[in-house]
Amino acid sequence: MKNKRISFTVINDLTYDQRMQRICDSLSRAGYHVTLIGRKLPASKPLPDFSFRCVRLPFFFKKGKIFYLETQLRYFFYLLFHSFDIYGAVDLDTILPNMLVARIKWRKWVYDAHEYFTEVPEVVERPGIKKAWEWIEKISVPHADLAYTVSPGLAELFYKKYQKEFGVIRNVPFRTMYIQKPASGITFILYQGALNEGRALEYLISAVKDLPVLVKIAGEGDLSTALREQVAASGQSQQIEFLGHLTPSELRELTPQAWLGFNVLENKGLSYYYSLANKCFDYLQAGVPCLCSPFPEYQNLAKEYPAFIFAAANTDEIRLCIEELLNHPESHQQLSEACKIAAEKLCWEEEEKLLLAFYENRI
Repeated sequence: MKNKRISFTVINDLTYDQRMQRICDSLSRAGYHVTLIGRKLPASKPLPDFSFRCVRLPFFFKKGKIFYLETQLRYFFYLLFHSFDIYGAVDLDTILPNMLVARIKWRKWVYDAHEYFTEVPEVVERPGIKKAWEWIEKISVPHADLAYTVSPGLAELFYKKYQKEFGVIRNVPFRTMYIQKPASGITFILYQGALNEGRALEYLISAVKDLPVLVKIAGEGDLSTALREQVAASGQSQQIEFLGHLTPSELRELTPQAWLGFNVLENKGLSYYYSLANKCFDYLQAGVPCLCSPFPEYQNLAKEYPAFIFAAANTDEIRLCIEELLNHPESHQQLSEACKIAAEKLCWEEEEKLLLAFYENRI
């Protein structure tokens, strides 16, 4: 199967998609010819030299139903007029063009489910939109030649729903991803990722008020404006710092300096409830304890790697956990030591073996 040409389509900016960068690099170094296809945005930064090919397509629309229609058409015609042996759909929003072109050309196609798309908050709370995406899921997912997702819980849900076996490829960083640096002397909590609904950031901001700790928020999203307005209204502008989008290399420098990583979610759909977010593993790899939701996948990890502290998505519980670590530095040190043990196993060097085996043996 080596020397096969594989395409992957994503709906986001390739600059910040570390997960697909790792997957494409691993497959490329294993002998596949990989092309990663994404959007070209006005603020898109130049890409580094990867071992795989990148294609950025310009879009007229940025959001809404017309945007999704444009996405399907642009990817369909691009894939139709370019030759690949295997077509990879990353998440449900790019699945139709891959499935259709693969059928037209009698080729294999892969479904890479980074999340349970029909169960993310933005879809769950819009019944009409949810119904449409569920129909797309129903006519496509069971027919993929290979499917995998990011957590055992999600794999089990997909199997129960469609009797389709999903592999599990966790979204973990390289073991050598982070360069440990001396602590800056400033105690800060780090959040990295999208500023979207259900991420409990508004509760974190409220929870740290008057505590001797800073918060650094790396990322942007639907709630960017609302969160900044909350900080300004509460007089916390000196305590909460919005860093905007950071490149992977910038995050590698920043994360080891954090005192605590934040990964608390609200239970707003099965996608969040059974998630295993990449930020969680990034924190662990950097030796930074993680404040997580008490959801099944994280609790299962904590049984083997006690590097987590848990809080529900509300101000009081989050504040209580932070105060506990501030008042008991020995507990924080124990969590940090557990991170180092977890980092040896929860890394891409181990996970890519599973990825390559899937492609070698199943497609």
